[in-house]
Amino acid sequence: MSDMAKNKSLAINGGAPVRGREDFIIFGSPALAQEEKDEVLATLDSGWIGTGPRTMRFEEEFREYTGARHALALNSCTAALHLSVLAEGLSPGDEVITTPLTFCATVNAIIHAGGTPVLADVDPATGNISPEEIEKRVTPRTKGLVAVHYAGRPCDMDRIVPIVKKHGLFLIEDCAHAIETEYHGTKAGNFGRFGCFSFYVTKNVVTGEGGMLVTGDSEKAEWARVMALHGMSKDAYKRFSVDKFKHYQVIQPGFKYNMMDIQAALGIHQLARVEENWKRRDEIWNRYNEELAGLPLVLPAPDEPDTRHARHLYTLLVDEELSGLSRDWVVEALTAEGIGVGVHYISINEHPYYTETFGWRPDDYPHATHIGRTTISIPISPILTDNDVKDIVLGIRKVFGA
Repeated sequence: MSDMAKNKSLAINGGAPVRGREDFIIFGSPALAQEEKDEVLATLDSGWIGTGPRTMRFEEEFREYTGARHALALNSCTAALHLSVLAEGLSPGDEVITTPLTFCATVNAIIHAGGTPVLADVDPATGNISPEEIEKRVTPRTKGLVAVHYAGRPCDMDRIVPIVKKHGLFLIEDCAHAIETEYHGTKAGNFGRFGCFSFYVTKNVVTGEGGMLVTGDSEKAEWARVMALHGMSKDAYKRFSVDKFKHYQVIQPGFKYNMMDIQAALGIHQLARVEENWKRRDEIWNRYNEELAGLPLVLPAPDEPDTRHARHLYTLLVDEELSGLSRDWVVEALTAEGIGVGVHYISINEHPYYTETFGWRPDDYPHATHIGRTTISIPISPILTDNDVKDIVLGIRKVFGA
């Protein structure tokens, strides 16, 4: 790295940072309001803090928001992904295609369900799985596809759905980033057999930990509901409700994947403000586009026509040839300036377990590898004030010598 590049951030070399330690801008800080706090206290006072009436209310309101036929609240998106793939009844040797540019849970769900993950590279501009690469990876052993709507941008469903139908594959949508996402008027999660959503603390709807599984298949929905709570025939709320005590029977060896009412108490009010918060994210997104233009880095690609981006991650690609700066140095420099950032994601094919187990190599997926080595995500939470956004822009411009 050149001396000029090393001197581009004063804070990392001992100068005054844009933001001090006491007002550090946390990446992904949730926007929680008094309504959530009141609902949590009311839940505690009710005496019912496990899976109960608030969880069922949250499921119903999420079902209505997405337009899905069924919604099942769970303790994580990981649980939703696992149940979704498991529901397809994979046999040893069955392959499921997915993207290398995702969180490890996407691939792990396939492995835990007994399948073999197969990676298909991404579009270099959008970061979403490439339809052409999907076609190349289909074999007689391929049973399904898990498509990830990366950063909140919808995948190219007009091309992906015909591929799935042509080869008789199941389709699962990883919508961890995509609560508000729409593709040609249809909400994400409604194109495949299942849609899997996340309410982790950094997501657009927050329950701390939590997830939702949506599906149009009534039989699969009932199976997933049973499997999500130990394989019991009756869930706890129904067994101990005021109507009548009901004995339970274990009919499948299930899991402990249920959501609690304490989590749902947050989700109910988070969901009620999801559109308001999206508008604020969109304002911040557009301001970044305007004020970061012209810097030696790559901004997110424009939205595709007739689609809605969830504005979950605002990603920058730090190309060292373009800027003279490495991604990791920029992460360190922005942190020193008091600006929290994330890395979404180091591509799956560069993690030790997967390279050792499946033999995946960086050159096998050049676009995902390049994005994984150069990407950073900057804050875009609706809790950010205009002054916060100003300081984030100032910090980035400072680090890049503008």
